[in-house]
Parts: sequence; C-alpha cells; structure tokens
Amino acid sequence: MTSFAKPHINLKHAKRNALGLTRHDYEGAMSTLCAGCGHDSVTACMAKAFFELSIEPHRAVKISGIGCSSKTTAYFLSESHGNNTVHGRMPSVATGAAAANAGLTYIGVSGDGDSLSIGLGQFAHAIRRNVNMLYMLENNGVYGLTKGQFSASADIGSKSKKGEVNLSPPIDPVTLALSLGATFVARAFSGDREQLVPLIKAGLKHNGFGLIDVISPCVSFNDHVGSTKSYAHTYKYYHPAVHADYVPMSEEIKTSYAAGEAVPVELHDGGSIVLRKLDEDYDPRDRGAAYAQIAERDAKGEIVTGLLYIDESREDMAAMNKLTSRPLNTFPYDELCPGSDALTALQKGFR
Repeated sequence: MTSFAKPHINLKHAKRNALGLTRHDYEGAMSTLCAGCGHDSVTACMAKAFFELSIEPHRAVKISGIGCSSKTTAYFLSESHGNNTVHGRMPSVATGAAAANAGLTYIGVSGDGDSLSIGLGQFAHAIRRNVNMLYMLENNGVYGLTKGQFSASADIGSKSKKGEVNLSPPIDPVTLALSLGATFVARAFSGDREQLVPLIKAGLKHNGFGLIDVISPCVSFNDHVGSTKSYAHTYKYYHPAVHADYVPMSEEIKTSYAAGEAVPVELHDGGSIVLRKLDEDYDPRDRGAAYAQIAERDAKGEIVTGLLYIDESREDMAAMNKLTSRPLNTFPYDELCPGSDALTALQKGFR
C-alpha cells in the first residue's frame, strides 16, 4: 500500500514544546491500517510522547520488522530515520545501530508475531544485552497481514473469527522479559492514552531496555466475541495496578491521580517517574512482586497494566561493553582501520 503525506498546517496558536515545534512536527504519513486499528492509537501516543519530551525528530531512530505493527514507523516522526528490517530481525539491527551511535534515541516497533515467533531469539538477546531502546510490542494475538491466524500470544480457548479455538498456551512477553532480566517492563492498552503516554515517556528516558506490551485489538480479525484481545474483553478485564506520571527534572511534580501510594523513582537523566499504586502492597522495584502480581491477576482472568517493574541500577549495553560515545561515522579511516599489525596484536589477546 502507498502512504500519503499529511498536509502541513501550522495553526497560529498551536502549542509548542521547548524546541519551538508543534505536535504536527512529530507526525508522519497517513495511515493505511484498518479504520479503528489499535495500532493507530499507539502511534498517536508515541508522537505525543516525543513531542512532550522535546526530542529532536532527527535524533530519533525508528526500527521495525514485518507486520501491521511494523508499518507504523511511517506514521510518526517523518523527519527521523526509519528502517523496516527482515521479519523478526529488528532487535539485532537496533543493537548494531545503538552500538554505532549511542547518542540517539531508539524506538523499536514490533508485533506479537514478529517478536514472539520468528523473532523470539532476537527479542531475548536484546533484553539480555540491555540495549538502550524502547521496545513497543503491539499485541493483538493474530497475524493480521495474513488474515487472522493465531499468533504465539493467543490465549488458550480464544476463538478466531472463523470459530476455531486456540489450544496452545501463549507466550507472555511481560513475564518472559522479567525472566530474562529486562530493566523496564510495562503493559498497557491502546484504548487508555492517559496511561500509555507517560509510560512511553518514561520508557524513552529509561537507561536500558524498556518493554511496553500494548494490547492493541485487530478490528478486522480479532475483535469479536470469544477473543481475549478484543476491545470489549480488554475494557472489561484490564486492571491498572500502577499508573505512572513521567516528570522531567525541569518541571514541578504534578499528577492527576489521588488514590493509592505515590512512589517516585529517579531516572538516570534527572527526571523521575511518579508511580500511583492502586494495590498498596505492590512494589514495582521488586521483580518477584511483579511476577506474583501478573500470575495472581492472570488466574482471575484480568490483564494487569501499568509499569510493572523498573531497575535503574544496571548498566546498559554501551556502558557494560565500554563502547565509545562518539558516533562511529565521525572516526577517520586510519582510526577505524589501524592496519594489519594492530589487528594481529588484538588477535593475540584472544589466544
């Protein structure tokens, strides 16, 4: 399908961020996804988050794989670099890009098919390496581009549009990420922008691998009675355990939530996340508590959402491997290729 550019209309009184840019400057091409697709809501939230954080569009990198979700890199941040990779291979491309230039903001957009089937190994190793990126997993439980087959995230007993019942257990990206050591794990719903936008902002500012698993219903193949990834089912059963407000270091802390305990978590950039806990005994800094919360709610048929776990103490991939902060494309040739003698000396060190 062909994407068309949106008309550029600068409203006289449009709100501007710290860079003097308007919300329109963070948009992209017109979406070719189905009307009502949850992915378009997620795209709007991503554009809003980048705008509110005043991130320069050309300093952001969007990387995706293959699938309906992976098309969305064309629909926001038209001035930034975007790359559709081979199916399931987005994490390795993002890893290489982050190693070559750690000073940019990386956001990966993927789906449950792209991440949990053909790309499962790549997904796991990006988490293990703690690549400094935000990984948006738009989860609808089906392969939308190939007409609605069950994906690896489809729940047992979930019915397809044709009436077929799924008998295979699902892979839960949230519990998988927790078991692999992810340092920022969240789950959200595309229909709850008030929760999703602060989570995206916090994930972008987190130092390390951040996963947001977004339940994003497919209106064409998985929005019917019997689907556990439909709008009706998610609205009925999703349980916001922890709401989050991202607060930049330059702004006064403000929050619209009154219920529950407030827990500020300081980020490496000086900003903070203010967590509003609806469950008094839940601590999002406790990995075991996150497991228990998800398992408890899952047993009740609920979809627990919010910032489920965060760890700001662990080094990201660049720090662990002592990578240069200087972009590799700025190095002169003689520094990048010091000659055969230097290579021989380097090889001896590994023998």
